[in-house]
Amino acid sequence: MRRTLPFSILSSLLLFTTISLYAQNDRFAYVVTDLNDKGSGWNALRRLDLKTGQYSDLLFNGTDEKAVVYDATTHKVVAPKADARFGNMLNAPFSTGVAAAAYDRKHNRLYFTPMFIDQLRYIDLRTMKVYYVTDQAFTQAGNMHNDEGKCITRMVIAPDGYGYAISNNGETFIRFSTNGKKSQIQQLGKLVDDASNNGISVHNRCSSFGGDMIADDKGSLYILSARNYVFKVDINTKVAKLMGNIKGLPAQFTTNGAVVDGDGNLLVSSAIDGSGYYVVNPKSWEASVYQTPIVFRSSDLANSNYLSTSGNRTTIESIARVESKYANQIQVYPNPITSNQFNLQFNRIPAGEYTLQLTDVMGRQVMQKRLLTADEYVNQSISISSLKAHGVYLVRVLNKENEKVYEQKVMIQ
Repeated sequence: MRRTLPFSILSSLLLFTTISLYAQNDRFAYVVTDLNDKGSGWNALRRLDLKTGQYSDLLFNGTDEKAVVYDATTHKVVAPKADARFGNMLNAPFSTGVAAAAYDRKHNRLYFTPMFIDQLRYIDLRTMKVYYVTDQAFTQAGNMHNDEGKCITRMVIAPDGYGYAISNNGETFIRFSTNGKKSQIQQLGKLVDDASNNGISVHNRCSSFGGDMIADDKGSLYILSARNYVFKVDINTKVAKLMGNIKGLPAQFTTNGAVVDGDGNLLVSSAIDGSGYYVVNPKSWEASVYQTPIVFRSSDLANSNYLSTSGNRTTIESIARVESKYANQIQVYPNPITSNQFNLQFNRIPAGEYTLQLTDVMGRQVMQKRLLTADEYVNQSISISSLKAHGVYLVRVLNKENEKVYEQKVMIQ
């Protein structure tokens, strides 16, 4: 069993800047918007810098009826089909609008499903190619046209690596795999109201349809409905417990997108109210204005951060971040590390031989591993089962010339 290092040792050995560490720490969110900042369609993809409030240029136009799309299993081109009623419109990737998306950081994919099309899809964010899961229906709920209760509007990737999705009416609860060549879609049943919900049902259209979903670091899910109610969902029991109502939002604000930001709070967006986004304190459910130069109405937000539920967030004395040669091309996740392994993601670094070093807070090397990269994108799973203590460690990557190209502090819990 690992033993926790005394905090006095950590304090004396580390320098002065205090930061908080979370399970993932994305400082961005993918945003489903209109093609322009005055519109209210749900058909385009951008990226929002959570620190500056700046949106990227358009990353993906989901309205293209002639877009080339691929089968998620075979990777062959999917032939377009003309619909008797809608013509070629349904061939567009974001056709009928997208209100449910989830960012899979491990595979660099954005999973999504259109509102009235019963199909799981994803964008490979490395290539921006679009893939459709064609061999199985996503909800198995039948025809979805003009039936908003069946539509999937909440989706997230949880810490277990699975994606989860929930329909507006809470009758359809889905788990889908993100690993492997073929997506496995499992119907989990319908949600159940907790006895303490006092008549505010997760199935109620007036209070509980729409919105978005996040996951916490213990694996529970949180639905934030369009009417600004918050439900906590136990994946195993499927019980949805009312946690409260978000306070401090404008009367016309509907919560349609939600992510955990880099500070452990929630950021929420509206597809209806274009006045602004809001930061929500998950302890009080109080909202405050999020400052951004312009506002795109958004039907969904997605990143890989989890809500911290361990009481006070883990705070440590940290060494100042050293600018590394490949600081933006190598990622360590999750951080904090809560299991016996972590992942090292290489993105477009030169192929060759590298060395991974792991050192403790006293500067002692506790692990060294030789790594080979031959492709542009490589994900290495690193076992730490031999480590004896929790605490702060330093991950360092050296190239063949023994030059340090990456350095990152991690917390092992």
